[in-house]
Amino acid sequence: MSKGINRKITIKDVAKEAGVSISTVSNALNNVNVLHPDTKERILEVARRLNYTPNLNGRNLKAQATGVIGLFLGAIRGPYYGELSDSIYSACIEKGYELEIFLSSDSSHIVANILGHRVDGAIILNSAVGKDQEEILRSQGIPTVYIDRILIDDKSASVVFDSRSGGEQAAKFLLELGHKSFMYIEGEEDNYDNNERKQGFLDALKRAGIEVKKDYILKGAFERLRAYNSVTDFLDSGKQLPDAIFAANDLSAIGVTEALRDGGVKVPEQVSVMGCDDIETTRLVSPSITTIRTFFEKQGALAVEQLIRMIGGEPGELVTLKGRIIPRDSTIAKDL
Repeated sequence: MSKGINRKITIKDVAKEAGVSISTVSNALNNVNVLHPDTKERILEVARRLNYTPNLNGRNLKAQATGVIGLFLGAIRGPYYGELSDSIYSACIEKGYELEIFLSSDSSHIVANILGHRVDGAIILNSAVGKDQEEILRSQGIPTVYIDRILIDDKSASVVFDSRSGGEQAAKFLLELGHKSFMYIEGEEDNYDNNERKQGFLDALKRAGIEVKKDYILKGAFERLRAYNSVTDFLDSGKQLPDAIFAANDLSAIGVTEALRDGGVKVPEQVSVMGCDDIETTRLVSPSITTIRTFFEKQGALAVEQLIRMIGGEPGELVTLKGRIIPRDSTIAKDL
């Protein structure tokens, strides 16, 4: 289909290109469940390809406001997601907005829900939203706050942890305790916080003349059981224990301590263990877990604040949350 220069794409254009009626296009864009899934997907694909956005189609944005903010998650495992959702919901209510949570790993459905004018803006913590989807939201001027990456422009903002600094803090703390050999328990692959935390940790150790071997970087996926199994497999291999282990989050750190305990290794007498986030459980387990408090309960409220600013016409900003170390019983100075 050819389009005139600077001409806005209309719903009629989408209907014509897709070979359906205008009402059918409207049903697809507004997620009305009266269509065959194949028909709906074909219409959404055409709308994306033509860069058609209903709420930008020559209408007054304020008049079309839904009063709803969308939180787009790719997972809900662990306490972090619950705390985050609660803080976002509380901030929305305080600002006069409703919150709708979308749990999906399908990028096309995520974008369709945003472009379909179901929400006034989006808060995204979802690896399914990649570069292509970022560009669609940017090009259409959709107010969007990312809490798992850095992307800043007029309608995009980020509220992220300073995870690289956190990794550096962990390394320096453990080095000051006299530890010489280390292990890192990774979070989810391609996750911003995991990658930054890992890089900061390894870089700080490298500056101290210490390199962590590949077989001392284990999979944890931010999960207690995955970390437990990885450390158990490591113990079964008979390799030399590290002096200290830094896990990408607290759930993984708890899994690490449990695996060490079940494998006959004393924490912290033989191995110090450290996590990140400072979830409530870290204070309840034995030994209590040394961690980095990320102030993640503030992240949601700040994300809502940034989103409402952009809905009101202000440009997006980068907000970075710095953490601090909370020493507990799972770490100890190494005897020299």
